[in-house]
Amino acid sequence: MEKQQEFVLRTLEERDIRFVRLWFTDVLGYLKSVAVAPAELENAFEEGIGFDGSAIEGFARVYEADMLAKPDPSTFQVLPWRAATARMFCDITMPDGSPSYADPRHVLKRALSRAAERGLTFYTHPEVEFFVFKEPPQPGSEPIPVDASGFFDHTAHGVAQDFRRDTITMLEEMSISVEFSHHEVAPGQQEIDLRYADALATSDNLMTFRAVVKEVALSQGMYASFMPKPFTEHAGSGMHTHVSLFEGDRNVFFESGMQYQLSKTAEQFIAGLLRHAPEITAVTNQWVNSYKRLQGGGEAPAYVCWGHNNRSALVRVPMYKPGKGQSVRVEFRSLDSACNPYLAYAMILAAGLRGIEEGYELPPEAEDDVWALTERERRALGIDPLPTSLDEAIRVMEGSELVAETLGEHVFEFFLRNKRQEWNAYRRQVTQYERDIMLPVL
Repeated sequence: MEKQQEFVLRTLEERDIRFVRLWFTDVLGYLKSVAVAPAELENAFEEGIGFDGSAIEGFARVYEADMLAKPDPSTFQVLPWRAATARMFCDITMPDGSPSYADPRHVLKRALSRAAERGLTFYTHPEVEFFVFKEPPQPGSEPIPVDASGFFDHTAHGVAQDFRRDTITMLEEMSISVEFSHHEVAPGQQEIDLRYADALATSDNLMTFRAVVKEVALSQGMYASFMPKPFTEHAGSGMHTHVSLFEGDRNVFFESGMQYQLSKTAEQFIAGLLRHAPEITAVTNQWVNSYKRLQGGGEAPAYVCWGHNNRSALVRVPMYKPGKGQSVRVEFRSLDSACNPYLAYAMILAAGLRGIEEGYELPPEAEDDVWALTERERRALGIDPLPTSLDEAIRVMEGSELVAETLGEHVFEFFLRNKRQEWNAYRRQVTQYERDIMLPVL
């Protein structure tokens, strides 16, 4: 840690960095930032930067407001879009130095430490989808996609491909490795896939990713959004995430000769994801709009099942490539790109580990397109639905011992309280659909 701090301080001087932004997120996953002068950084490493936690969503009540942001020197990067400016992610602590119970980064660290006690490291690889529009949203009007292209389309002088190229260049300048990028199914919809990393690094990278995407879009006169489903008629934006567990250099999901080369540990992990999926859905899909995507088709998973290379399933086991045992993995498909990644990955890991610890049995796989089955056929196969609304999701989450234990009492209670408020505000709204259908006839 001291060597990393020395590297940061030396880099500040060598590159004439004048501002350092200290980043962290609130419980809902909104990025927060406080800028400090380089001269203050050495003290920030030692003591942290004080701030009023009661002003941050879900952090503290007024009488326990004092908190500290302690920068993590391993996350230091110069910002390509701001001259003489760098950033570091922070861990939030109480004045006595103990971790804040409300810090989402600490929630994930706590979950990762449980895996580490078993000698395991949790790796994640997200496929991030989002929309790019011609201009910022205007009240009362539908957004205009920046193009009319479709899946994998390549167009001459394509605005979107130039946008993706510039975004990837900026991400790589910040040491965030990108594996793939392409146009997605809907007009204006893009996908950029980040390389495998441990879940904490991935979550930090995702928060940076969102900032970079929005900065590049604005610099080119456009607007980017991670809203799960902006259009009724088009597919929504997900964040399918491939996950695996390693013990040192060994992929514990791989066992040669087994069905799909999946080890018993991998099967139990999948079984844990399936059994606890309804409980964690409020965290992986935390907005009222998230359920428009999950219930809207377009390969979005709405039912609790798994399948080998089945893109209608909640959990997919990708095709095994001979000789590639290290790449055996599981894809969890319900996540959307507007979630709080620290909390979402903590819950996915906790659900999978519970399956391993309790020895859950993996149910039969779904071999059909689950969307194409009738309700009766799904019931006969024992395939239950995911929650169909935020209201239903938080009701299921309320009774979950696993979610309460993983998030901690404070985050658990605040998250539920905030989401109830969101649902109550949403359900009171009179929509244009109701006016269009009912005003002419009632």
